[in-house]
Amino acid sequence: MTMTVPEAIERGRTLTIPALREVVARLHPRLRHVVEYHRGWVDADGNPVAGGGGKLVRPALALLSAEAAGAPAEVGLPAAVAVELVHDFSLLHDDVMDGDTERRHRPTAWTVFGIDGAILAGDALLSLATQVLLEVEGEPGRKAATILGTGVHELVRGQAEDLLFEDRTDVTVADTLAMEDGKTGALLACSASLGAVLAGAPQNVVDGLAEFGSRLGTAFQLIDDLLGIWGDPAVTGKPVLNDLQSRKKSVPVVVALEAGGADADELRAFLVSEGDRPTEELERVAALIERAGGRDWTTAEADRQLKTAGAVLRSLSLPPLAEAELLALARFVTERDC
Repeated sequence: MTMTVPEAIERGRTLTIPALREVVARLHPRLRHVVEYHRGWVDADGNPVAGGGGKLVRPALALLSAEAAGAPAEVGLPAAVAVELVHDFSLLHDDVMDGDTERRHRPTAWTVFGIDGAILAGDALLSLATQVLLEVEGEPGRKAATILGTGVHELVRGQAEDLLFEDRTDVTVADTLAMEDGKTGALLACSASLGAVLAGAPQNVVDGLAEFGSRLGTAFQLIDDLLGIWGDPAVTGKPVLNDLQSRKKSVPVVVALEAGGADADELRAFLVSEGDRPTEELERVAALIERAGGRDWTTAEADRQLKTAGAVLRSLSLPPLAEAELLALARFVTERDC
């Protein structure tokens, strides 16, 4: 019988967390403390904390991709660890770049250990991710490390464009979608395909799984854009209307700008304003974005990307159980409310 998605994620956590802890333990004690705090394993003083660490969606995808290639999930474990290390690298740096002070309902790592500590910890994780894959014997490990390197390059490109958009007044919806393909889609593409690479899957299967992951990643980011404006802070773990307060040119915002008219003019004026704005003003801006179609368009595009991901997956003739689990996981992460 097919597992429910929470069971699939829990299985991924059961396999991945011990291996992840073992790899993180290689770090310098100071950097290890930063990473363990960021993951929710310890508090600021280094005392163990129960739970924490997020859902580990990316490792779950990596393990399922090994099964999609007909191998045991354990074959994909190095990939699962590697993609989660890269994910944490990106989050540590992203929080610094965005000036975010809260993640998962706790102060972000840089606010506790300083900017230098967070940056160095992220750098160390990126190095470890490559090392974990290169420790796999033979060509699959080298191939996986090369693919991950390309994925990180695309992730950084997306992050760079996201920052550059802050100073641009001509950002289009197409520009923003291309940015999100890199910022989020690239690592999801690696997550959905590297397990299959380690399992020695045919190239068409690896490529198809990567495309599935990329489309899923874009859908995931589009949902994140919606939550950044309309999400409940009690659930998201971030301040109310966070993306508007930071003037982020997310997809709903750019859709509203392209719609033109008085609402777009007011939104444009808001985006070039400085300083924190009161909640009442942010709520008014959110309302005009919704009135201009930003919320509906983004919701529809996320649905389209998810359907495309599903169509790609079904075209690969994968083992039925693995296909069903990947599709179910895709639905789960795009129907999230946090």
